[in-house]
Amino acid sequence: MIRLSLAEVAELAGGRLEGPPDGAVTGTVTLDSRAVAPGDLFVAVAGERVDGHDFLGAAAAAGAVAALAARPDPALPCVVVEDPVVALGRLAAGVHQRLTAAGVRTLAITGSSGKTSTKDLLGQVLAAAGPTVSPPGSYNNDIGLPLTVLSADAGTRFLVLEMGARGPGHIARLCRVARPEVGVVLNVGSAHLGEFGSPDGIAQAKGELVEALPAEGTAVLNADDARVLGMAPRTRARVLTTGRAEQAAVRAVDVALDASARARFTLVAGGERHPVSLRVVGEHQVANALSAAGAALAVGLEPAAVAAALSGAEPRSRWRMEIDRRADGVTVVNDAYNANPESMRAALAALAGLAGTRRIAVLGGMAELGPDADAEHERLGRDAAAAGVDLVVAVGADAVGIAGGATAAGRRAGEESVHVPDRAAALALLSGVLRPGDVVLVKASRAHGLELLAADLLGGAAQ
Repeated sequence: MIRLSLAEVAELAGGRLEGPPDGAVTGTVTLDSRAVAPGDLFVAVAGERVDGHDFLGAAAAAGAVAALAARPDPALPCVVVEDPVVALGRLAAGVHQRLTAAGVRTLAITGSSGKTSTKDLLGQVLAAAGPTVSPPGSYNNDIGLPLTVLSADAGTRFLVLEMGARGPGHIARLCRVARPEVGVVLNVGSAHLGEFGSPDGIAQAKGELVEALPAEGTAVLNADDARVLGMAPRTRARVLTTGRAEQAAVRAVDVALDASARARFTLVAGGERHPVSLRVVGEHQVANALSAAGAALAVGLEPAAVAAALSGAEPRSRWRMEIDRRADGVTVVNDAYNANPESMRAALAALAGLAGTRRIAVLGGMAELGPDADAEHERLGRDAAAAGVDLVVAVGADAVGIAGGATAAGRRAGEESVHVPDRAAALALLSGVLRPGDVVLVKASRAHGLELLAADLLGGAAQ
């Protein structure tokens, strides 16, 4: 973070400084009192289970120079505000203006799925060209995005932001915190369909990103998604298309998968052709890589450098197609961070591409699908059978339709298509049937906790 006096923090955040005014934030900004280091600014947020205001003393003892809080505390200087989360956004907006003036270039990514994977790829591509700040994990909301902005400083050249939306106006609000120069829209799928009502409603919300771009900016749009391509008239910025379609300005040809389901392709851009060999798993990563390439090209990187950096980019975020092989020869694929129909199908396709004797899909429920939830789960079971999955294990009450769909598609109930009530039952079942050479995919919406099942399956045997 750039150095700020406490008076500057109060001014930018719209708060009142209570305590000595002679300090300065020289470290970072954090909501976790356990992570505080000397010179940091602690933000006291009242959550459902924990109130950060209860830890102001701990933050002070750890070296926090001040806190952004809803009430003062004698333990340390406080910038008192009505709502610390709103004030955090105001602080980030003020800092972002200074960063932009210092030459930092901001790129933002949104989409129904693939945001974090694309962000990880883009961050590594840009890092090859200069100091880059890219958020850890899925820092894509009213807290995570400001924290990402505030982790940049004057030495940063590129700032990569991930933008999520759980309703209309959310992305527009995030763009007011940090207005991007380049906006990337990956796809319009079914994530949060229950909150938006329809795919068109999702498209309207995702398109808020391209509406926020300046005329001199660039909108990077996936030409393979009609709803994304349809956002072109909504922006003043230059439009750069990506995809496999022939009309895409940045496209992939000659796509092939290796035995580990990692894609190889030829990147075609700017009249040049360069080979790319991805280290991330799944053919769906080709679209993510093309979007990352388009964004990097938009800020001046050369196609050859982009292709080389994509080929060197490693998986970064947890629980996204993490592959581990047990000592007994069982392979566990942990893709349990989140799930929607599109990402489920992509994961099943990746599972089909992995070498193994049997393919087993352990699938939990998909959240926030609205009135179509039952039909989508049943369809997912059919998709799993069509993908060649040998055993479908549906976990949890809301996943019963997955087992039903797999059975309807020809998998034998109770043998090749099984429904279990919870993680413990799934572990007990799998412990009795897994054998060397099996490949096990574990995927569900995050609230179901199946990432812990993947860890259970690995136990101490992962290598």
